[in-house]
Amino acid sequence: MLRMFTAVTALALSALAAQADVGGTLTLYTSQPSADAQKTVNAFEAAFPQVKVRWVRGGTTQMMAKIEAEFAAGDPQPDVLLIADMVSMERLKEDGRLMADPEANVSRFDPALMDPDHMFFSTKLITTGIVYNTHAKMKPTSYTDLLKPEAKGEIAMPSPLNSGAAAIQLDAITANPALGWDYYKGLADQGAVAQGGNGGVYKAVASGEKLYGFVVDYLPVRGKAKGAPVAFVAPKEGLTAVTEPVAILKTAKNVPAAKAFVSFLLSAKGQKLAADMGYIPADPAVAEPAGFPPRDQIKLMAFDPAKALKDNAANLKKFADISGG
Repeated sequence: MLRMFTAVTALALSALAAQADVGGTLTLYTSQPSADAQKTVNAFEAAFPQVKVRWVRGGTTQMMAKIEAEFAAGDPQPDVLLIADMVSMERLKEDGRLMADPEANVSRFDPALMDPDHMFFSTKLITTGIVYNTHAKMKPTSYTDLLKPEAKGEIAMPSPLNSGAAAIQLDAITANPALGWDYYKGLADQGAVAQGGNGGVYKAVASGEKLYGFVVDYLPVRGKAKGAPVAFVAPKEGLTAVTEPVAILKTAKNVPAAKAFVSFLLSAKGQKLAADMGYIPADPAVAEPAGFPPRDQIKLMAFDPAKALKDNAANLKKFADISGG
């Protein structure tokens, strides 16, 4: 018992010593919604009171453009990035812009969500699946259900030319041998018009203008909780997801604080924070919020961010040709 107490005490003292070394200013660039970003910063600063976080918020495309301009000027500002998708992180990795963090504990997570070289780490699952208006006669369970006659002329979808989540869905579906490019040709034959982002799709289905669509999970989940006539479906073939990965820049000025930030987001407390914000945590041991599909129904389609990065331009062009966009 004494040895166990001594070991636990030693671990606690070690953690306190490590935390005491973390201080100063941490600069974060993030694509989180502003309210979520502030909650994240507040929680991290409460855990590491010696650190002051300076954060800049914008969409992932905007943040990537900003950091690329700073690289070109030789003056990158952020220590850490917390942006929407793994493809953007893969681009930075291939350009040699990221710092490996082999100490980050990813043992609880699906390896497919983490960079094998420990350069970026998924923090949550913002999945894309099917939304339908509950007044519709057909209740879809599969992607292919939307190719049935009942869905003709009734499908709304975000454009992968405008939405990062839709672009990742495109990459995953076209790489799936059971669906492939024929699926998008089928959607075009159904009269599905891809335009704008997820918000427009959700409004079209919730209003009854369309009966079916593809959308990120939290919009119909939150809408249903407020009484909207919508339901979210995890198709049997699997969901696709943006995973809001976090990464440390190779040019980070405050590496100890940056590593602490990564570890915090991956910790049980950080994952609970994601759930409290209304997202599915990346850690399967942390319960998803009410209204989301049960964890055993959250199956992700295979996705290779390196291949998606390589194929991105060609895929978008082919999609535009098929859809007429």
